[in-house]
Amino acid sequence: MLRTPSPDGLRFAFGTLTVLPVKVTRWDRDAARGGMLCAPLAGLAVGAVAAGTGLLLLALGAGSLLAAVATAAVPAVLTRGLHLDGLADTADGLGSGKPAEDALRIMKQSDIGPFGVLTLLFTLLAQVAALAQAYDGSWARGALAAVVSATAARLALTTAARTGVPAARPEGLGAAVAGVVPAGGALAATAAVTLAGAAAGAYLGGPYDALRTALAVVCAVVVAELLLRHCVRRFGGVTGDVFGGVAETAATTALVVLVLG
Repeated sequence: MLRTPSPDGLRFAFGTLTVLPVKVTRWDRDAARGGMLCAPLAGLAVGAVAAGTGLLLLALGAGSLLAAVATAAVPAVLTRGLHLDGLADTADGLGSGKPAEDALRIMKQSDIGPFGVLTLLFTLLAQVAALAQAYDGSWARGALAAVVSATAARLALTTAARTGVPAARPEGLGAAVAGVVPAGGALAATAAVTLAGAAAGAYLGGPYDALRTALAVVCAVVVAELLLRHCVRRFGGVTGDVFGGVAETAATTALVVLVLG
């Protein structure tokens, strides 16, 4: 039976996924399960701050491009850049073409290789371009894009931490949260975020925006799942870096879908 996450789960989510001054009091599997189920709530908070920053700049007379840059920067700041770093390390590991053990060793190195640099560059360019286009549409559409992408990114963490997805290493944050979320919990979280996104889209733009927002969440989860499965095949499981890569992939996918059509 799926239990409601406790306050320890909320503290785990905000304490590990953001720089907010939240003290994690428990590191056991139950707390990790609650934390990963609450990950979309942490994403909602990050997205709200990002949207608020972008809207403030627009109100002060900044253009949509500057607002987009600031909006994309906020999640990086609020996560100490860990997700972007994970994306770069994952790209280096996958791009190396080496066996799992060697690829994992490459991912643990502190430097970033050419695959990581290129992946970061194009990912951030895509995020900023999509956000700028959303802000060009309207301030509400830009704010919605910021919130939905950040929430979808953390939803991808919830699904990546589901039962049956092994850890590639016996230590680290990846091992601490790998396999803690029941499949039913991951499905329920996906449904909740998709419905909430559709409701927000409907409120701001009507039925078409409702459908597009729901589709953005679904596509974000699907593309992140494809990356997750590829990493599990290549590395034998997930790591903290893979979780970061999955989150940034989901965020970027959601943004791109939101500005199509």
